[in-house]
Amino acid sequence: MSGQRVGVVGDAELAAAVEAGGGTAVDGAFDEVALVVAGGEASLVDVARRGVDAPVLPVGGADGVGSVARDDAEAAVRRVLDGEFDTTRHPVVTVEEAADGSAVAGAGALFDVALVAAEPARISEFAVRSGGEAVARFRADGVVASTPAGSAGYNRAADGPLVAPETDVVAVVPIAPFATHADRWVLPLDDVTLSVERDETPVELLADGRTEATVAADDPVSLSEGADLRTVVVPESEPFF
Repeated sequence: MSGQRVGVVGDAELAAAVEAGGGTAVDGAFDEVALVVAGGEASLVDVARRGVDAPVLPVGGADGVGSVARDDAEAAVRRVLDGEFDTTRHPVVTVEEAADGSAVAGAGALFDVALVAAEPARISEFAVRSGGEAVARFRADGVVASTPAGSAGYNRAADGPLVAPETDVVAVVPIAPFATHADRWVLPLDDVTLSVERDETPVELLADGRTEATVAADDPVSLSEGADLRTVVVPESEPFF
């Protein structure tokens, strides 16, 4: 059906592809749309944080979510508007201050959550807990917990496991650990806590690479599953990994 409303988060080139594919491009609007088109990883993160009920078509530069190339955007939009598509569910992580249970404003993560020493060449001590039980404690530059979509990023570069889409777990790896051999873990997403164990250097909380807060030793960070993001799967979609 032509003329359906399609929210566009990105540039004018994407809006033109939507119009050529038979849709009516609506800049940045998510209400009453048949589809949302997100150009690049940063735009996809913005869409995930805002929450959207419509399926999302990732276009260009977003590993782990089955994006389509920009040259294929018009054809992909046409398929979706004609009903010729499937979807894949991606869990979006909710980040909370474990001390008081309050959500960190705007810090939902589609790809990963990390605690990282804020000063170069400084390490700290970190701990990981799951289901209330201790999993590990180590000295490192930081620690990152990656969703299935994010497991194709830093996690993969650090020899962490790739996690299949629609799996409600996170892959947890130390960042530059101060150890000869470092373990890596796959944990249920619904109850993971990351914490700083020594108050010796400032540590930042990052969600999808964006600095959200400074974390102290008495301020652990709790992860849980929030709303899902559904991305479109069409023949033009690239492999997830």
